[in-house]
Amino acid sequence: MAERYRGRLAPSPTGRLHFGVARTSLLAWLRARQAGGQLILRMEDLDEPRTQAGAAQAIIDDLGWLGLDWDEGPDRGGECGPYLQSERKQLYGRALEALRRQGMVFECSCSRREVAAAASAPHGEHGPRYPGTCRARPAVQSRPRSMRFAMPEPGEPFDDLLHGPQAVSESDDFIVQRADGIYAYQLAVVVDDIAMGVTEVVRGDDLLSSTPRQLALYRALGAEPPRFLHVPLVMGPDGKRLSKRHGPVAIADYRIAGLSSEQVLGALASSLGLCEPGARVRAEMLIERLELSALSKAPSTLDGPLGELHREP
Repeated sequence: MAERYRGRLAPSPTGRLHFGVARTSLLAWLRARQAGGQLILRMEDLDEPRTQAGAAQAIIDDLGWLGLDWDEGPDRGGECGPYLQSERKQLYGRALEALRRQGMVFECSCSRREVAAAASAPHGEHGPRYPGTCRARPAVQSRPRSMRFAMPEPGEPFDDLLHGPQAVSESDDFIVQRADGIYAYQLAVVVDDIAMGVTEVVRGDDLLSSTPRQLALYRALGAEPPRFLHVPLVMGPDGKRLSKRHGPVAIADYRIAGLSSEQVLGALASSLGLCEPGARVRAEMLIERLELSALSKAPSTLDGPLGELHREP
């Protein structure tokens, strides 16, 4: 029997729906609908100090306004709930205990400053590389301790559906639970995608370098990893990641300005190469147009609020 496609939308409710997140959500929605599969909405609200009251519902409203729907989620229910990460902490705790029993995690008392200052910790894609100070035992017993995953050497290479074969240049012991008790993104997302049966992950390519870490967690937890499709980011005219300094970047900003959902969806779609700039489209019109071979591996540039989009070849 062929594998049933299961994808997911996984926004963080730290503010309104960002143009770039909406763009990735559109591609994830198109992949699921083109495959005749299922799509899950999961709110990644583990970092409670950064979570904003009302943001989750605002994101749901904005996605719905764009014409994107889902089959399971916090507003619809489903067999894999709850769909808020803040309500799934027991699952992360059980996974962490399983890793502990295998000897795959260790307590670490190092501060970020100490890791950065270590002579053997050059700065890589994830910042300063952890030098292994506490692998045998915590260096400072009196401090609160995080939990780190003992990353195997070498990391696992993988094939990205857009970027192709990805080699792993270095491995790094990474945090799976912070010293304040908050479970880290790397652990939570893997545990959730396993539990929810996700077969394909569509996300921004700023997370491309995180994939070997997550593959190692899948293997350690005895699960088969999903396929990965990493989407290039949208940049501002200064070449930096699109943010508020470039003007309005939230879908709600465009709604308030009186733009139609078809206009905004057209801008999202044109940045992916699915229609011409300035086109007005509905989500269902794009399903048959989607071809991975048409997607650029380079970022798109947004000159202004829904201004001219430039896609690098």
